[in-house]
Amino acid sequence: MIYLWVKWIHILASTLLFGTGLGIAFFMWLAHLRGDARVIASTARTVVIADTCFTAPAVVVQLATGWWLTRLLGLPLDVFWVKSALVLFFVIGACWLPVLWLQVRARDLAVQAVAASQPLPPAYYQAMRWWFWLGWPAFISVIGIFWLMVMKPA
Repeated sequence: MIYLWVKWIHILASTLLFGTGLGIAFFMWLAHLRGDARVIASTARTVVIADTCFTAPAVVVQLATGWWLTRLLGLPLDVFWVKSALVLFFVIGACWLPVLWLQVRARDLAVQAVAASQPLPPAYYQAMRWWFWLGWPAFISVIGIFWLMVMKPA
């Protein structure tokens, strides 16, 4: 019975991670495409809050429940699909942590541009380029983890 509860929490956390990640990326990118510093500042403010309130706790819950599930099932961490999922989880983290900083940087640069009635500076566009390109390996890795969790290849 405990296994099913932990698995349910694990699935909810993965859904929250995927949903907030995709939603945040969608809204941040749309704001960026508009090119309006006010819209970007407002959207980035919300995105940073969402990452803090939803994504960060879900990451912790995901890792904790994943580890707990392996213990409940008696699975060693070196089983191919478990080990592969962990590697991808850390790839995601290696992309996501800089993305968090880049979102804050983009927000701050947009806020400064609005306050000074200036256009967005080149540093903003550089931050968003990095944000965009770091998002792809993270997104692909999330899809890879979902595949591993469902297929459990030997």
